[in-house]
Amino acid sequence: MTVLYRRVVLGLVGLAVVLVVGSVGYVMLGFSVLDAIYQTVTTITTVGFREVEPFSDSGKLFTIFVILTGVGTALYTFTVALETLIDGHLRDLFGRRRMQRQMEKMTDHVIVCGWGRVGQSIAHYLANAGQQLVVIDRDPERIPEISHPHVLGDVTDDEVMRAAGIERARTLVAALDTDAANLYATLSGRSLRQDLFIIARAHSDSSEPKLERAGANRVVNPQRIGGARMAALAMQPHVAEFLDVVMHDGDIEFRLEEIEVPERSPLAGHSLRETHIRDQTGALVLALRAEDGTFNTNPAPETEIAPGQILIAIGTPAQLCALEELARS
Repeated sequence: MTVLYRRVVLGLVGLAVVLVVGSVGYVMLGFSVLDAIYQTVTTITTVGFREVEPFSDSGKLFTIFVILTGVGTALYTFTVALETLIDGHLRDLFGRRRMQRQMEKMTDHVIVCGWGRVGQSIAHYLANAGQQLVVIDRDPERIPEISHPHVLGDVTDDEVMRAAGIERARTLVAALDTDAANLYATLSGRSLRQDLFIIARAHSDSSEPKLERAGANRVVNPQRIGGARMAALAMQPHVAEFLDVVMHDGDIEFRLEEIEVPERSPLAGHSLRETHIRDQTGALVLALRAEDGTFNTNPAPETEIAPGQILIAIGTPAQLCALEELARS
């Protein structure tokens, strides 16, 4: 609870205490319960209506006490309530405008559709890796939980997708709660961007080919991946944990990275031995992926690098950055 909200609560509690004390006091002076409450309210709000009953000297002294305590308390409560209302409205207004400007400047970002458990996990890893992202969710109750730039709306609405910057995005992740919703999100994304890389979540095996036909480049079944990881931990725990650390742990120095070989790269047309990648950068090439999607794992030194191939390399961030610069120089 913020300081302003605490002040509002304090003011309301004080106002309630004055109202109760004033009403009880007037009842003790001979007023009926309703007349006592009416007299207290008209006194602390300074509306200036007549007295319900003629005041005795003790009644006048008590009324002075109610005025001194009640008017100040009512004015304080009204002031902090108005301040809180204006502050919250302006903060929300300027916050939304600032976030909108931030999203308008984004390029090569990732759009995450759905703020469920899977969507939250995806956003967590992307943010830790320094990747810009925008979250789309249709549930207004979830929106306050999202600390990343976000859009409230239905992913099947083209305007919602455009508000998330789909024209400039690099990847769309459909991580909604049902296969049907992910199917519609995939169709919407593909209709707006034919070159967009789309990753879709699948709950059942039968939905995977449908999502691929709808335009998903990759389909992920979290249950299957979770089972495979548990099996890997049971059989080869050290290998599985090493891969998890390299891929997801921000504390370790080494990383796995993919680096594309451009058309005019100085690496293109030369073998791994001739390029001296290990000597020049310190990074180690673990695999090459051809444009048709096939992998050449643990390639021999004589393996020739072709334009358009993807280098799968391991190394420190500095080594991988040097390899990327070498490939694009």
